[in-house]
Amino acid sequence: MISTAALAALVLAMQAPAWTWTLYEGSGPIVLANERPDTPDLRTTLECSAGSGIARVSVYQSTLKPGFATVTSGDQSATTEAGPGADQAVVASLRTDHPVFGRFSASGTLSMTVGEARQVIQIDAGDLAKLRRFADLCGG
Repeated sequence: MISTAALAALVLAMQAPAWTWTLYEGSGPIVLANERPDTPDLRTTLECSAGSGIARVSVYQSTLKPGFATVTSGDQSATTEAGPGADQAVVASLRTDHPVFGRFSASGTLSMTVGEARQVIQIDAGDLAKLRRFADLCGG
């Protein structure tokens, strides 16, 4: 027999929106967010100014700490500085014309390693068009 508290937790979990990738474009920065819609919950955001050629990758709820980061996608990699961001995020900048970003746009997989900590960002095939649109809008 299930307890009332367990049943209540199960009902709340079933009502929570699923994680999704959402592209926000229009006035202001362009943002691709891995979020639970209509909640403050974020895992990852990619943000840029249109035409700037630079994407800021923010990772939330992670073991990553600020420091020099190795960013890898497939056989491509780059080194960049990861700094502190809002809401305890770690933020790294990448050029959208760098081969690592190109490989990320093709595969949907990007890993960021700082020291011993590693975070993988995964965009499923169904959302790759959003990532490619983001890269097109940000491109310099």
